[in-house]
Amino acid sequence: MKKQKTKTKKVKKGGIVYRGFKGILKKFFKKPEFVYLGEKPDKQSVILCNHVGISGPLKLEMYFDDTFNFRFWGTHEMTEGLVSTYKYQSYNFYHKKKGWNLFLARMFCILAAPVSNMFYKGLNLIPTYRDMRLRNTLKVSTEEIKKGKNIIIFPEDSETGYHDVLEGYHPGFTLLCNQCQKVGIDTPVYVVYFNKYTNTYVFDKPVAYSKLLSLGLTKEELSQKLCDRANELKDYVKPENQEETQNENSTN
Repeated sequence: MKKQKTKTKKVKKGGIVYRGFKGILKKFFKKPEFVYLGEKPDKQSVILCNHVGISGPLKLEMYFDDTFNFRFWGTHEMTEGLVSTYKYQSYNFYHKKKGWNLFLARMFCILAAPVSNMFYKGLNLIPTYRDMRLRNTLKVSTEEIKKGKNIIIFPEDSETGYHDVLEGYHPGFTLLCNQCQKVGIDTPVYVVYFNKYTNTYVFDKPVAYSKLLSLGLTKEELSQKLCDRANELKDYVKPENQEETQNENSTN
């Protein structure tokens, strides 16, 4: 008797318009390569990735394994409607972080903000905050992890812009992992570096959060340790004889 192959169900995000929009974007953004130094993420994991402007989250959303069920953390300003998106993008993102002239940033975002607003609605971000509302972020995220979903976080300190060598990680992800520990979930933590020059995401081997806790570091020290590891992944060169886990020619 022949063994039947089990098909993994694809995860569909957003409506038809959003998925069509992603299809259009794929014509302008080259598919990246995904390299895994350990096992591939499956469920209930926390993934820490660098932002690289819009590229980090955008290419993950478009090209990451479409059977992988995940949600992004994202700043709340990008989830609160068109006006909020316009203000945040023009001043915080393009002017402060990307170094654009403020007038040019404002003019550009008249066109860019409506597109971004539609895209971020489809992303179904979990909004993050810098005040007590962060409790809700942690609550929603923990519930999603309990359901088997994964959370992707961009924790780099981008106050002075996005750099090839990351300057540090904000420790908010440790609060989420601690919350998961309280409900009996030992989340595997993946450090990821997206190299924009080679168009490659390098996923480090997962480390159980309990093992990271056993190091006895403060949340700030632990955040910096993982940030340093991400910087090491920046210079990763795949051995010639290593089989590609997923490359730009693979099928979605």
